[in-house]
Amino acid sequence: MTRPPRPDFLLAGAPKAGTTALHAALAQHPEVFVSNPKEPKFWLCDGAPPPHWRGPGDKHSQQEWVWRPQEYADLFRAARPEQVRGESTPFYLWSRGAHRRIAEALPDVRIIAVVRDPIDRAYSNWMHLWSDGLEPVPDFEEALARETARIEAGWAPFWRYRELGRYGEQLAHLYAYVDPQRVLVLRYREIVDEPGSTFNRVCGFLGITEGIVGEVPRDNAKPYVTPGWRPTVLGPVVRTGARLGQFAPPRYWRRASVPLVSMLAGDKSARRPSLTAAQRERLIPAFADDIARLSQLTGQDFSDWLSTADRGSFLERQAAGNRSPRRTVTRS
Repeated sequence: MTRPPRPDFLLAGAPKAGTTALHAALAQHPEVFVSNPKEPKFWLCDGAPPPHWRGPGDKHSQQEWVWRPQEYADLFRAARPEQVRGESTPFYLWSRGAHRRIAEALPDVRIIAVVRDPIDRAYSNWMHLWSDGLEPVPDFEEALARETARIEAGWAPFWRYRELGRYGEQLAHLYAYVDPQRVLVLRYREIVDEPGSTFNRVCGFLGITEGIVGEVPRDNAKPYVTPGWRPTVLGPVVRTGARLGQFAPPRYWRRASVPLVSMLAGDKSARRPSLTAAQRERLIPAFADDIARLSQLTGQDFSDWLSTADRGSFLERQAAGNRSPRRTVTRS
């Protein structure tokens, strides 16, 4: 019997928690078919175009959302009959509406949620937008403090640095719609530190052959942009271009922005500054209650996220793993 063209699994989140790397690893498995584009964002919509988000670059990026059911189904038609099909939209974990729509339309779907220390995740989220020239605030904590005002102004979900990291709330709501047995919760550190065994867990969860893909590619980290004249001068140019990009097909601004963003970075070897213990101590109270809730929901211990130690970027952690005793590591 021909299966309807729809996903068997969703890589549902969280943003900046290793979903791109895991998606790339799944794409290498011969028994898996993943959508192109990677993030169609279909279940964030409700049979209508996406909301008119108003943050820098939001209107341009939402042109790439797949919201028409026929176009979404078309993403999976090329899959071979024996392949499991999936897509990766990391905002599904955050979206309460997506939980309901997924449960109603995909009653047997399996969901993978990757969670990361919420402070590190928020910092990486800010760094991503800052390095792309879209984040106008050069100070992470100040940008974090503007979250409520930005939500009220209609900025898109990716600007919710704090809210996107409250996984306990998100999973509690998801579990009200989806059987927890069909949800696999992974830790970001497992993808970085134990890629082979972690990917095998994913394979077992999806019912596909283990041991075929032993490496997880690097994530989509951005070069660090040092505050100074480049972001001051070029940042407004990038944001203006992204705003005007809404009036042209997305590929045109994507292509035009490459040299601008490259110029913005300047020194490609610049290392992003680590969060200080004092910064983390100030931010931990915003997540402490949710971390406890996540531990209770999953039966896993996430209390290490209450530490004031900075864990570094994906590449820094990957390099540290390469210096440790011999084991399966990711490829840079």
